Amino acid sequence: MSTGEFEQFAAAVSRSRPDRPLATMPHYRKIAILGGDAEARMLAAVALAAGLEVSLFSAYGSELAALRSRGAITLRGAGPIGSFHVDQSSGPSIQTSAELDTAINAAEVIILTGPVHKQRTYAMVLADHLHEGQVVVLPNARTFGCVEVAWLLRIGGCQAAVTLVDIPGLPFWVNEQNGALHLARRSAVAAACLPAQNKAVLSGLAAIFPNLTAVHSALHSGFHDGSSVVDAPALLLGGCALPSGGPEVPYGGVALAQNHNFRNLLGDGHISLITALWQERCRIAQAYGVRDLAAVETLLDQYAGTAQGEGMRAVPSVAESHAMLRSAIIGSLAPLVSAAALAGIATPLTQSMIQLGSALLDGDLQSAGRRLDNIGIQADNIDDARSAIERIVSGAAAQHGGTYG
Repeated sequence: MSTGEFEQFAAAVSRSRPDRPLATMPHYRKIAILGGDAEARMLAAVALAAGLEVSLFSAYGSELAALRSRGAITLRGAGPIGSFHVDQSSGPSIQTSAELDTAINAAEVIILTGPVHKQRTYAMVLADHLHEGQVVVLPNARTFGCVEVAWLLRIGGCQAAVTLVDIPGLPFWVNEQNGALHLARRSAVAAACLPAQNKAVLSGLAAIFPNLTAVHSALHSGFHDGSSVVDAPALLLGGCALPSGGPEVPYGGVALAQNHNFRNLLGDGHISLITALWQERCRIAQAYGVRDLAAVETLLDQYAGTAQGEGMRAVPSVAESHAMLRSAIIGSLAPLVSAAALAGIATPLTQSMIQLGSALLDGDLQSAGRRLDNIGIQADNIDDARSAIERIVSGAAAQHGGTYG
């Protein structure tokens, strides 16, 4: 990317004036959820419980038909509990729509749910529908998610001054059982805004995302993403060489249902590999100026849940596991390897997870990944890459050119 092109891009994705940051906590009233899976429905119900006006968009008729036929979203476990109405003519109700412009037109906050490939699609489709002041939230942003969405909005023609919110995790684990969503509380996750100066937005989202911990910028929240570091070893590796964790069950015995959870998939061998993978990520993060990443035990709490109590994460199905691995490679592991290459840092363990996952899923997922050169960061060395990313996420480049709102 040439200097002029970069200036234009950075200005377009961070047009809020650097000398006039969003200084006070906003009070949002209208929110749009894009997607109809369990996580999207959970966020819609949590938002309605918080007193917001909620619209939910899905392009899939089967998702909307199922939701409308139930007439409500039922939440159990942690968080708000109860049944939250859908498409009712009176009283608080989630309003569904198969028309994107109708769903987002009046929304102050728009949440993009689903895996990485859906976030990409939403970003391109939203580009010419967003308007000034709207907030776009990526609750599973993974690594450099906001930078990629900013790039896609730019090349899709977006000229509105919007704020992107980068969150590598949801407020609850979600497990759907018999039509109800069972929630388990998640520990704190890092979050940041693009541009970074609009961090007051995070306080305005606290009713929906109570577990956010603000970090300096989307560069920092991207490196804080530990989803793939935990998920890939847990889902890909097992057997006699890497036995799972949890209480030992005597021969002929049956494990208690409460011990069948994600944290107990991880034995000592898995945790050793997770530690080594995390150390690779930490070395790369340090090269980009990010030095405050969590300890491994905190990482496990954030992304594997607890072994007991209300913070337990459910074990995913085979189909869910494959979807998780695909997003882990495309959205977390591939961008890390891309960043490492510019820093001259070897990533043998991260590369091995990519290769194992790609072989299982029968596709070249690294090529489809969120590489820096695919998201507007054309750099030949780490200094140029770091400078470009920092100027994008901070909004500093808007001081040097471009059109302002």
